[in-house]
Amino acid sequence: MKFKKTSIEGCYLIKLEPIQDKRGFFSRCFCQKEFKKHDLNFNVAQANISFNRFKGTIRGMHYQIPPRAENKLVRCTKGSIYDVAIDIRKNSSTYKKWLGVELISKNHLMLYIPEGCAHGYQTLEDNCEVFYFVSELYDPKLERGLPWDDPAFGIKWPNPVTVISERDQSHIPFNKTQKSNFK
Repeated sequence: MKFKKTSIEGCYLIKLEPIQDKRGFFSRCFCQKEFKKHDLNFNVAQANISFNRFKGTIRGMHYQIPPRAENKLVRCTKGSIYDVAIDIRKNSSTYKKWLGVELISKNHLMLYIPEGCAHGYQTLEDNCEVFYFVSELYDPKLERGLPWDDPAFGIKWPNPVTVISERDQSHIPFNKTQKSNFK
């Protein structure tokens, strides 16, 4: 695996290095030793799969607050997505900045998102599947969200929105009542 720092503090783009032969390929998608080399203390507590039928679907912007704040490792396993992280850590040098990257099943890229960042994505084609590891168990009492179109961040999504859940449409803008629970 190759780790590349991004424009968000603590967020990495990770390139898998498949070993190929006539059968296909093999690649590690997580190695605790490799993560520790980059000062990433990532312990997997849960793994999730999200299937999305339609191009333009948005899921996000989600995060959990302490004491169950999550690190995430995201990979698109079918199709392609535009994956977004927003830094909401008050003491971060990249506070209120966002990052968007294309994760395509064939490019073998993953995005590591540290706790204190909201996360979401938009599908770039029909029938996309996203697989991600999280460092904490899901806790609905600690789950929070930001609007996908929050003017505090100005995310530039690549496509018109075709599908979004009622819950994701109901998040309160960051500058109105949201308070960052992250230092």
